[in-house]
Amino acid sequence: MDIPRGRATTPDGLLVVDKPQGWTSHDVVARTRRLAATKKVGHAGTLDPMATGVLVLGVGRATRLLTYLVGADKEYAATVRLGQTTITDDAEGEVAAAPGAGPLLTADGVDTAALERALAALRGPISQVPSAVSAIKVDGRRAYARVRQGEEVALAARTVTIHRLEVTAPPRVVEVPGATVVDVDVVVGCSSGTYVRALARDLGAALGTGGHLTALRRTSVGPFTLAQARSVPDLAAEVAAQADAAEPAGLRTLTLTEAATTAFPVRRLDEAQTRAVRVGKFLPPTGPAGAEPAAQQAGGGHPAVTAALAPDGHVVALLADRDGAARPVLVLDPA
Repeated sequence: MDIPRGRATTPDGLLVVDKPQGWTSHDVVARTRRLAATKKVGHAGTLDPMATGVLVLGVGRATRLLTYLVGADKEYAATVRLGQTTITDDAEGEVAAAPGAGPLLTADGVDTAALERALAALRGPISQVPSAVSAIKVDGRRAYARVRQGEEVALAARTVTIHRLEVTAPPRVVEVPGATVVDVDVVVGCSSGTYVRALARDLGAALGTGGHLTALRRTSVGPFTLAQARSVPDLAAEVAAQADAAEPAGLRTLTLTEAATTAFPVRRLDEAQTRAVRVGKFLPPTGPAGAEPAAQQAGGGHPAVTAALAPDGHVVALLADRDGAARPVLVLDPA
């Protein structure tokens, strides 16, 4: 894809991008740096190359917000293949075993009651062992790099929360070389740090067979959804349309204020409080009663952080209640 170089540096803010299949998250960042005419671009949580969907990017000063967005809840649309395992727990890896979906099949088709019981056991707080082929570091090296070099990698289990795990379409019986498998479309709502590939693997194991992921699309990161997302071609077209403009404006972003008030509860400051926060001073604690809900918050953002707004409505800082005071953890509009 031809990526034009932006003629104007994109204003500080967030971009919600629909990542294409086959690209790494870094690929999207690298191309956005060219489009935005700045090196200061980062992302709030990676997506595997196989996956598509919501990737939240920060541009300029908004990269400083990303730390507080990485922990947002995520939602995915996924397809799980039951009856076959791969070395990566997804469709990009070689098939490791194909026992078939026999335990899930009856004379009438798929045993949906058994499927529901297995899904129910995976909802709520669970202990999950991440996929061995992951970006988790083991003694300073990525787990996937160790696996590719033939090493055995055993990762520690971690607690994650599956808020939602539901079948969205009738399961499909599929014939593949050497086995009869079942493809199941699901929606997954989960806490940060969840591996949907591992969820597919564990679902297969719970049903007495194997499982892996064949499709994954992230539909939301906290309050940021596909409805707000733009494709890389859309961004490129926006830059190309400004090629002959006398005063190119750069890419259109969610401003710092729009981003902060979307992702975090809001605290409105008076003039004296605004001056204090700008120089890093503490305020009386916000507390739940002192903050307005985020405009579109949907189980995401950082629950301990509040966006502090000046009297004119622009964001000054992010505050966190700690040790009896509201402390600035990120000053976006210093004195």
